[in-house]
Formats: sequence, structure tokens, C-alpha cells
Amino acid sequence: MIQSPSDGPCLVDAAQTAFTKLPCRAGIGLKSEYFREVISEQPDLGFFEVHAENYMVAGGPFHHYLEIIRSRYPLSIHGVGLSIGGQTPLDEEHLSRLAILLNRYQPEAFSEHLAWSSHGGTYFNDLLPVPYTAFSLSQVCEQIDRVQERLGRPMLLENPATYVQYAASTMTESEFINQVIRRTGCGLLLDVNNVHVSSVNHGGDAREYILGLPLDAVGEIHLAGFAEEVDTKGAPLLIDNHGAPIAKVVWELYAFTLGLTGPKPTLIERDNDIPELRVLLSEAQQADAITRRLFPALPSATEPKKASV
Repeated sequence: MIQSPSDGPCLVDAAQTAFTKLPCRAGIGLKSEYFREVISEQPDLGFFEVHAENYMVAGGPFHHYLEIIRSRYPLSIHGVGLSIGGQTPLDEEHLSRLAILLNRYQPEAFSEHLAWSSHGGTYFNDLLPVPYTAFSLSQVCEQIDRVQERLGRPMLLENPATYVQYAASTMTESEFINQVIRRTGCGLLLDVNNVHVSSVNHGGDAREYILGLPLDAVGEIHLAGFAEEVDTKGAPLLIDNHGAPIAKVVWELYAFTLGLTGPKPTLIERDNDIPELRVLLSEAQQADAITRRLFPALPSATEPKKASV
């Protein structure tokens, strides 16, 4: 039974309770530019999401504002630095700082990327793709098992946006993700924009890709904008830059996805060219409107769900 977004988590079966307790509404990424306005205006949103690495210190103004906002809204924490897809062991100091952060805020969801960003002590300011091989599968599952053990909770794994594919891969991305989720018990953060970006870049079918995912494991959806470029051969190349409005084709893919998964917590991402808060609130309202259109029996919330911490 689907619960009201204002009454509790949007879980359609007991198996999903481990993945997320976020309400079935749209939320936005919380940027420092919005701190004061969010506190004073208390916009009607389902939740906020923050990047874990921005809060891995003991004090400071970011924590001051987040503590206030956390007391009023559900929270999702999204990691970008664990390098789960890497072939070297996890940074245990980083993982410990993450555990302290999650213990402090008790977020309704935690997620990370299917990607790598460090190797041999060198750190890259990017999320790099993973070869889809049996060896990588074993490594990724081992890393996720360690993360979930250390954090004491299941995590959500986000599908990547990619620009190259490995000749060494022996399975498709969706096959790889299915195996990871089956072996580790983690959930799936389905980034619909990433699906579109990768499908265009590699000549795939976005809807077929989504149909091949373990949709019963989806705990959250991400929506974002992309940049359009061309590669060296003149073919279209999309860049997942989180710096533009959500495209019509991504909205359509989102509606298709919800038709398969049912209502899901949905994040509006914007990490570059940060607009006024009202711009993201409008996109969040559009996401909520799509959910209501597809699921008219789902009660709508009239005010943000208050979190208890």
C-alpha cells in the first residue's frame, strides 16, 4: 500500500524499506546559496539532498544551516568520493568521516556512484567509468559490502553517465548493475538523465536500458540537465553537466520510468550555473505534477514533512 507523502515513506512493499525512507515527492539539492531563503521561506518540498564531502568537518556555517534545515525536512546524503568502482581498497579515513556524518544527521537515504575517482593515492576530480567484467563485479561488490557494513545501512548505487566504453567489458551496464544489486542487497538510485546521456553517446535505447534494470530496487530518482556537444567524428555528444534545465526528453523518460516503478522520491539536481531557488522549485513542482497525473489516487502533501532528529 502506497502511503501519503506527508505521512511517511513512499514504499510500495516491505522489501524497499531498507533502501529509503524519503517521501514520494520531489526534492532539490541544497546549495549554500539557498540556505537563508530555505530557512525563512520553508518551501514546499519533499526533501533536500547534500553532497557528503561538503560536510566532512566538525563545525562551521554549513553545519549550522544544515542542522536547522534537517530539523524541518527529510534529508538524503549523496557521496561522490568513495571511488566504489576503483580497483584499490576504499579510503577507510574517508569512510569513517562519512559514517560520522550519517550518524550525526540520520538521513532517510544515502547514495554513491558506480564509478571510480582515485587510484594509487591519486585523486581525480571526476567520476570515471567502470569496465563491466567479472573482476570489476567482484571488486565493486566487495567495496559496497564494506560500505554497508561500516555504515550499518543499505546504500543506493547510482547508474553513471558515460562517454567511453571498455573493449574489455563482458556484460552490459544493466546486467552489471543487476548482478551488483543481487549480490550486495543495495538499492538503485536511478539517474534518468544519465540514462539518456549514455544512450545518446553510445547509440543505445534509453527505454530498453531502463526495462533491463532491477526496478524493484529503485529507492530514488535523479533528474538533471545536460550540455550538447559533438565528438571528433561530428556525432552528438551529451555531457552530464548539471548546469541546465531538465530537457523535455528527460521529462518524458521520467514519466515512462515512473509508469514502471510507481512513485519515487525524485531529486532535481543543479550543481553548475546555480539559478534562483524559484527555478528549481518550479522543476520540483513539475516532477510532483507528473507523479500526480500518473497516480491520481496518491494523496498530495500541502506542506513539507517534518523530520524528527
